[in-house]
Amino acid sequence: VQLVESGGGMVQPGGSLRLSCAASGFTFSSYDMSWVRQAPGKGPEWVSAINTGGGSTYYADSVKGRFTISRDNAKNTLYLQMNSLKPEDTALYYCARDRIDYGLGQSMDYWGKGTLVTVSS
Repeated sequence: VQLVESGGGMVQPGGSLRLSCAASGFTFSSYDMSWVRQAPGKGPEWVSAINTGGGSTYYADSVKGRFTISRDNAKNTLYLQMNSLKPEDTALYYCARDRIDYGLGQSMDYWGKGTLVTVSS
């Protein structure tokens, strides 16, 4: 299993970024997927999850209305569109595979190495 995130960078408050996660080594379309972030000096925070077909999505209250999770099963790729970014969104963002037989976004078994998002003026 390999998960490789990309798309991070530095952006001003109010700006946008789109993160991507390229998945390989497993049947991507058979797994729910999540994004998790970790801000400097803090513990991990679950951000968003999407089911196998993309029809069900969930978000942390802190990003609801600003972030959109999506997936392209034909390309084995997970996305996170982040709009109206705030300084408190600064974190390392990880793509993660949800464990089978757990609720959406409840538990993950594989993680990528992360992509850094910095929101600063």
